[in-house]
Amino acid sequence: MALVGAGPAGIYAADILSKSGLEVSIDLFERLPAPFGLVRYGVAPDHPRIKQIIVALYKILQRGDIRLIGNVDVGTDVTLDELQRHYDAVIFSTGSDRDASLNIPGVDLPGSYGAADFVSWYDGHPDVPRTWPLEATEVAVVGVGNVALDVARMLAKHPEDLMVTEIPENVAEGLRRNPVTDVHVFGRRGPAQVKFTPLELRELGKVPDVDVVVYDEDFQFDEGSEEAIRSSNQTKQVVKTLMDWTLKEEADRTASRRIHLHFLHRPVEILGNGKVEAIRTERTELTGDGSVRGTGEFVDTPVQAVYRAVGYFGSPVAGLPFDERSGVIPNTEGRVIGDDGEYLAGVYATGWIKRGPVGLIGSTKSDAQQTVAHLVADAQAGLLHARSDDDGDVGHDAMLAALEATGVRYTTWEGWELLDAFERSLGEKFDGIERERVKVVHRETMTAISRGEEHDGRLL
Repeated sequence: MALVGAGPAGIYAADILSKSGLEVSIDLFERLPAPFGLVRYGVAPDHPRIKQIIVALYKILQRGDIRLIGNVDVGTDVTLDELQRHYDAVIFSTGSDRDASLNIPGVDLPGSYGAADFVSWYDGHPDVPRTWPLEATEVAVVGVGNVALDVARMLAKHPEDLMVTEIPENVAEGLRRNPVTDVHVFGRRGPAQVKFTPLELRELGKVPDVDVVVYDEDFQFDEGSEEAIRSSNQTKQVVKTLMDWTLKEEADRTASRRIHLHFLHRPVEILGNGKVEAIRTERTELTGDGSVRGTGEFVDTPVQAVYRAVGYFGSPVAGLPFDERSGVIPNTEGRVIGDDGEYLAGVYATGWIKRGPVGLIGSTKSDAQQTVAHLVADAQAGLLHARSDDDGDVGHDAMLAALEATGVRYTTWEGWELLDAFERSLGEKFDGIERERVKVVHRETMTAISRGEEHDGRLL
């Protein structure tokens, strides 16, 4: 079996498959030189608690029965047809790696950015530029999920408070030059409808030298809101935290930076002449069931940058059908559906590329169980067969030989352990600050370290 994507979804699926009762050999492909996907490149560096998920994922791959093949881009370095020649089945767990669109006028102005790109930058993703244009003193963040909170916090947080994390040096240097004073977070619905988790929200109020500002006029509660508070302890905690912030006196707000949370504001236009100069929002009101309607009252907030944190979106894989509207691989409970409406034999999907970017990282386990259950049923029904007629052209060794023949510099689990040790050694030596690791950003250096090759020491 081949799995494509070594993030949580792929690793959980591989683990479940390895314990399914099938006699199975599993290769886990990853387009980056390092594994762990969203946890390594999608979680803010000041959230080590969430990054502890890597510990569980590490233990799964450390067993050795699931073989990592990194630095291989399926669709470019190897095609789906080639995978189907070598393996009886293929599961895609490629996730959602780009920003969902925000269709309002001015969204393409210079200074308007996707949150996914910014997250990739501050997490040291090897495929994004090393610099980021941090020039705005006033910034808007559109969205009321945890990614919006991460973006707002990373923009407002002083870089010296991030130096105990694994933040790459190029990111720290960029943040040191950040002139921001005010970050405005906008959501179109009320406080009881936001998607923040309680812990993430409370952490926002503990950032040194950053005040959180909320506005009394943004606090409306209809019957739908009251029901949400009664039925969900998480919503109740979020609303309580927000309400507590309304009690803070203006005289007590003495921080040099502020994060403003605006509810019942629907972004309708980004304003500017050649660059972002303001964001226009329409005040909304609750309709009784927790949804909102526009009031016709518009507010212009001066900002010089806008970050769109309205959700993630999947990317197509060459050779596979793709739903451009939903950003997923078309499937029924994980079985991939071809353009003719029939199942593609031996091809499956799991995680966000299967169902969209909904749910926390841990929810991918149950998702993987469903997909693997169908794969096991198909295997037991005799429906899964590699396409090659030559037994010598099937499986792990044959796949590696094919990659080597085409010059693909793939990495392995042993290579990750080399890179992991190298990054940890950088943390031990970093300017007298005790750090778990300093992340290597430069892709060639990552690859060379992982392959035990000579490198020029370039980290960024």
